[in-house]
Amino acid sequence: MMSGADDHLMLIDGRMTRGSGDEWLTSINPADEQITGRVPNATAEDVDAAVQAAVAAQPAWAARSVWERGAMLRQLAAAIRARGPEILQLEARDTGNTIAKLGADIQIAAGYLEYFAGLGSELKGETVPATAHGLHFTLREPYGVVARIVPFNHPFMFAAAHLAAPLMAGNAVVVKTPESSPLTGSLLGELCRDALPAGLVNIVHGLGLPAGDCLVRHPAVRRIGFTGSVPTGLAIQRAAAECGVKHVTLELGGKNPFIVFPDADLDRVVEMAVTGMNFSWAGQSCGSTSRLLLHESVHDEVVERVAARLRGIRLGDPVDPQSEMGPVNSRRQHERVMGFIESAQAEGARLVTGGRRPPGEAFARGFWVEPTLYADVTPSMRVAREEVFGPIVCAMRWQTEQEALRLANATDFGLTAAVWTRDLNTALRCMRGIHAGTVWVNTAAQHFVGTPFGGWKDSGLGGEECLDEMFSYTQVKAVHVLP
Repeated sequence: MMSGADDHLMLIDGRMTRGSGDEWLTSINPADEQITGRVPNATAEDVDAAVQAAVAAQPAWAARSVWERGAMLRQLAAAIRARGPEILQLEARDTGNTIAKLGADIQIAAGYLEYFAGLGSELKGETVPATAHGLHFTLREPYGVVARIVPFNHPFMFAAAHLAAPLMAGNAVVVKTPESSPLTGSLLGELCRDALPAGLVNIVHGLGLPAGDCLVRHPAVRRIGFTGSVPTGLAIQRAAAECGVKHVTLELGGKNPFIVFPDADLDRVVEMAVTGMNFSWAGQSCGSTSRLLLHESVHDEVVERVAARLRGIRLGDPVDPQSEMGPVNSRRQHERVMGFIESAQAEGARLVTGGRRPPGEAFARGFWVEPTLYADVTPSMRVAREEVFGPIVCAMRWQTEQEALRLANATDFGLTAAVWTRDLNTALRCMRGIHAGTVWVNTAAQHFVGTPFGGWKDSGLGGEECLDEMFSYTQVKAVHVLP
């Protein structure tokens, strides 16, 4: 079978290739269900070839100075920026994310490559006065080959940005793209082919079985980084544990509380309640503040004002710069979101706005869901306990600070939380009482480079976007020199 113009290939050992198999995965534009392109469905042999290429390339890369590594990462960042418009057009059609906000993903990806390129000199160990006459010190050395498994909500950004730390630490990387939105992974492959040594970065497409499973289980892969759902994270942990002792970090889901006290600035609260839900990604973001925990004295006003804002969100073609929200990512995701809407209504939640496919011919096809707000939600409801990963936010009342904290912590997740109050003492108490990896005070949905982003409980293991991320791609070796 010949490859066509809309075929997007894999990067293995410095070559763009269709691999060893004859199966392809078709990518669908979630806005209109038209075919956007296709990618090879990688076989176990393809995954092994990618890993073996990484094994071969890694020693020479680790032997380079941190200055040489950093220079190449900066070259890759410049190449990403140069092809940014092309990447944005393809990713908007492949994911449903709005192009107006997707531009930030290009800058984040390039920025993280540049950020970690500047941290190479921090890959240092310690000297320890263990004896009076010997020299005792530690070194940080790379694992060798690292697997990075990427989710569908920010496929290019997560793939490119999270090359930075493992590469700077001296590793080679094999990236597995998401099966529903893989196309820009091929563009990243072309950029890596041109900017980096052959085999250093390999990018494979395919399903979780066999491609993802083979990558996780490969004996040469001792370090795995995954961003995605809790069930898949658990499956990765199980598969890794069955075939070796591996270092696995996970950035998983969230059911994140947005706690509003009576003294909060309600204008800002309403604005950030909408911003914090990431409607530009149709709510498909692990950090989305999907639970509005509102003091009873401000509950009704905030619900009414947030609902009005949601009704004003402009839904439309993701490639239109005027669109503020596109469709959810896939038919499967659409069915999941609609299932939450059905369960919320069956369990007695009050639909304030949304809850359906938008009216009009423009939305007759595709995976569209209106921005949706439920009130009178109780902690036992499914929509209050489970991550929707869609454009649904639910409002809950509370009377005392202790009740607010109980509600905030009443899920198995612990990724982010937001606290809204003008009182510093209240903010500090809540910051300490919330079980989450990131707590915002009087803001939401912001990442700050150099501070760790990662979850507690079922929201994950490990912090990214900081120096600790780079350290996590190294192993510590103790050296003892005695006369």
